[in-house]
Amino acid sequence: MAKLTYIKAITDGLDVVLGEDPKTLIFGEDVGKNGGVFRTTEGLQDKYGEDRVFDTPLAESGILGLSIGLAATGWRPIPEIQFMGFTFEAVDSLGGQMSRERFRFSGKRSMPITVRTPFGGGTHTAEMHADNLENYYVGTPGLRVVTPANPYDAKGMIISAVENNDPVLFLENLKLYRSMKDEIPEGKYTVPLDTAKVAREGTDITIVAYSAEVNESLKVADKLAKENISAEVIDLRSLSPIDTDTIFKSVEKTHKVVVVQEAQKMAGVGAQVTAEIAEHAIMNLDAPIGRVAAPDSVYPWAQVENDWIPNADDIEEKAREILNY
Repeated sequence: MAKLTYIKAITDGLDVVLGEDPKTLIFGEDVGKNGGVFRTTEGLQDKYGEDRVFDTPLAESGILGLSIGLAATGWRPIPEIQFMGFTFEAVDSLGGQMSRERFRFSGKRSMPITVRTPFGGGTHTAEMHADNLENYYVGTPGLRVVTPANPYDAKGMIISAVENNDPVLFLENLKLYRSMKDEIPEGKYTVPLDTAKVAREGTDITIVAYSAEVNESLKVADKLAKENISAEVIDLRSLSPIDTDTIFKSVEKTHKVVVVQEAQKMAGVGAQVTAEIAEHAIMNLDAPIGRVAAPDSVYPWAQVENDWIPNADDIEEKAREILNY
């Protein structure tokens, strides 16, 4: 067991899949010799060669177009889009092509593509570098969208994503890259792509979150525990599909729920979770469903992003409102 950061856990997972399957390829802007802008692929080109880990031109549409061609001919591409904001340049590849291929061919052709991309705020990046754009992609049938909230899940889920035959949009939170460490088993292990995790058990209120907001929610649970308030924190891990069974089971126990996301509130993952609870578990609730999300505005400049991004204080305020309802 080694203690690894979130980003090094992903590197470790990529090392595993490259070593196991010669049909895996990593490519993108600066991912080769430089190891990517955040050094996620550092050392992998030296180990596996320029034919397996290589740089591409600065052309996101070309990167994902190449991925589709490779997947159609037996490869397992692992392209990197340097920041999630740049996926706008390749929306057709994601939503119009790779996600539809299995449907088009009646299940006879798969698209085993893992699109890695960093996202999320709190690190004072430039415009279009921190946007949470998962809202755009979770409604795309045939595309899995996942995001680990800790290093252990990051390694296990990247291995599962690469081995999966569906196209996977693998979202890596910028703020988590070097801000936390976990004990990570050596070698191969997997974490499911379609199950939520109870990050902390509780009995008085459920907090549903994903990515960096899981850690903010855990801070709130720790604070509430000092007042003998027991908060259960659920880490969605998978944004499409959503594991509603784990959520419903928790709501049946606590009878109160707050749903948290970093992205803008309108039409987001939190909206879907809220709708599922309202449709299938409303009779278990003793209070309205609380929601915490960013304002429905363009992502702000770095100087004020910490005031814009939901944090532990926002989650605590909403949790207390629902607890006192």
